[in-house]
Amino acid sequence: MSSESLIVSIVILGFSVIIAAVALGSAIGDGIVASKAVEAIARQPEARPNIFTFMFLGVGILEVFPIIGLGLALYLFFVVVPVSQVTQTMLKSVIGH
Repeated sequence: MSSESLIVSIVILGFSVIIAAVALGSAIGDGIVASKAVEAIARQPEARPNIFTFMFLGVGILEVFPIIGLGLALYLFFVVVPVSQVTQTMLKSVIGH
């Protein structure tokens, strides 16, 4: 195993962990916000418009984190360690060109 293949495998693993963590965290957060909104509406039905407004604001903020995580993961994948260039170099060394 060469150092390039080790670097590529670690970057791919890091990319996967980042995406999985932000997806899981966002899904749990969305569930909590929605369940608390339903509880609040059940307690005070007349406050439904205000509760919905704050629920959508909370969900909107929660949905920003996966987008930021995806951006950071893609930055890691393509800029910090340019995986496409490293894999092309690895293929050329294996093929012998």
